[in-house]
Amino acid sequence: MRATIWFVLLFGVAVVAASTLGTNDGLVALYWRGWRFDISLNLFLLLLFGTCFLLVSAIQGLNSLIGLPQRAREWRVARRDRSAQAALRDALAQYFGGRYSRAQKAAQRALTIQAGTPELAQDNEFTVLAHLLAAGSAHRMQDRSSRDEELRRALHLSRRSASARSAEEGARLLAAEWALDDRDAPRAMELLSELPVGVARRTHALRLKLQATRLGRQPQDALKTARLLAKHQGFSKVAAQGLLRSLAFESLATAHDADQLRRTWLQFDPVDRRDPFVAAHAATRAVELGAVDEARGWLRPFWERLSELNVDERAAVAQSLAGAMQGLGPEWLPRLEAASQAYPREGAIALSLGCALTERQLWGKARVALEQAAADPGLPAAARREAWLALARLAQQEGDAARVARCFEAAARLP
Repeated sequence: MRATIWFVLLFGVAVVAASTLGTNDGLVALYWRGWRFDISLNLFLLLLFGTCFLLVSAIQGLNSLIGLPQRAREWRVARRDRSAQAALRDALAQYFGGRYSRAQKAAQRALTIQAGTPELAQDNEFTVLAHLLAAGSAHRMQDRSSRDEELRRALHLSRRSASARSAEEGARLLAAEWALDDRDAPRAMELLSELPVGVARRTHALRLKLQATRLGRQPQDALKTARLLAKHQGFSKVAAQGLLRSLAFESLATAHDADQLRRTWLQFDPVDRRDPFVAAHAATRAVELGAVDEARGWLRPFWERLSELNVDERAAVAQSLAGAMQGLGPEWLPRLEAASQAYPREGAIALSLGCALTERQLWGKARVALEQAAADPGLPAAARREAWLALARLAQQEGDAARVARCFEAAARLP
């Protein structure tokens, strides 16, 4: 098709030339001193175009001859650049393939080629990436001295070059990740704190910070970081809820007195304080530290909206309240009896009611509720054992030694 188009164009040019130049009778007269030369206009135009073509060709040929060394040098630089790029790609492939020794050698080869070519030495981003690959390979081979040296070079070079600034962020994130692999939480936190605000709020940076705070036993900071990750959808909804609860439990476990526990509770996000499992764990910890009244105060809002809780949440709140009966006031009995009537088949609520009646010395009603809790297979073994032990104490109050023995035996049989 292309040949056909060229033939058509050639024929068109021939027709235009024949129609234009064939009837051209013009003359061109050239005077030189005493001489006169007359040539046809057609010949003059052909000679003019030919002379211009020869001059342009001669100039281009001369430029090509003069620029030959420059082009040869550019060709050699391009060849070395391709070799360096190929070495860097090979290092990346070997790194992902788990051949860390080969990856390190390939990265060093790329750096050697670049260092031997002055024209390539200005590509700082290439140099930083090669150093990071070499450092990563050294880290995988547990060569910490080489890793730290390569990382130091990468960070030093990235600070001096604006084009390698994004590589600096990656270098700091990698360094923090390596510090976590070394179980060095302070070093990881120091590296993460040096990140710009925008980089520090990225999902990967938040994940690293979460690992560092957990490794450094800072559950309160870990909880805040996990909350940010949950807002950024860094976890699934179920995983985020479980992680936030476990971190809240760890924060509560670090409290060594009631005042510290109270400060920890107030530092929680309102969403965490509205979680029945977190509140139940906090109340249990408060009972352990002697703050029984405060434990009941934290559980009271949940008893006022038991219908909004599911079975597991009601069980957690009820079991926690069962351990906070010391000094229970009479105002709690109507709430517990109403809950027992609303959920007659839930052993946890029966356990809390039985413990409350025992505390108020209402032995007969307490025995019925505690027997219901002790016979409920859905309750954890620890809660059922507590019910049997409470029944044994009631039997001791009544002087029934046989029933005391049966209750202790039943408690001992539980796993």
